[in-house]
Amino acid sequence: MDKYDKKSPTSFAIGLTVCFEAMEFGTVSKLYLSPELKTGETASRLIEMAKKKNIPVIVNNQKIFKSLSGKDNVMAIAEFLKQDEKLDPSSPHCLLVNPMNMGNMGTIIRSCLAFGVKDLAIVKPAADCFDPKVIRGSMGAFFRLRIAHFSAFEEYRKAYPEHNLYPFMLQAKKYLSETKFKSPATLIFGNEAKGLDRSYLEVGEPVLIKISGELDSLNLDNAVSIGLYELSKAI
Repeated sequence: MDKYDKKSPTSFAIGLTVCFEAMEFGTVSKLYLSPELKTGETASRLIEMAKKKNIPVIVNNQKIFKSLSGKDNVMAIAEFLKQDEKLDPSSPHCLLVNPMNMGNMGTIIRSCLAFGVKDLAIVKPAADCFDPKVIRGSMGAFFRLRIAHFSAFEEYRKAYPEHNLYPFMLQAKKYLSETKFKSPATLIFGNEAKGLDRSYLEVGEPVLIKISGELDSLNLDNAVSIGLYELSKAI
């Protein structure tokens, strides 16, 4: 088992909880267990699940675990296949344009699942959503979403022409609280530093989150969570 390589066809789910999620909803090829994992109900459930799914179980040494995870207390690591999935054309989507922060990515994935939006589109270049840090930050929610990458916004738009588009922009004239989402809806968010460029003012129905005048903007993960929450009221 090697350290994560962005060019590799596989990645790693690190930690017991995330391993359970990966084996239940992902495509796991191997399960690595620490020799320090104590026998008990959790270990037994993990091994039994692996056996039922014909996933090889490998007991590895703690040095390798620390090298991969950067921590001493990791007891299990699942190696899984990296793959894009086709988004559901009838379901709501969250679309991220050039997101670059892996911490934000993990939080956004959790928020998507929390508010019932299981389709996430990502326009490249973007942070690597398959990085183990993102997987762990999502607490395994990653494996319950359909995630697809696109080379440009136009590629996404062509693939899902029936979706009603709602770009979140500081330049928008209509507040989120005034917006009535039409199904199927796509919430669009820009880069952490730059947001969406002004061309998105001509796309769909631009939306603005109303905040106090003491701040100029919200963090991306906060804005996405607020948008998803409001959308959840309509779906």
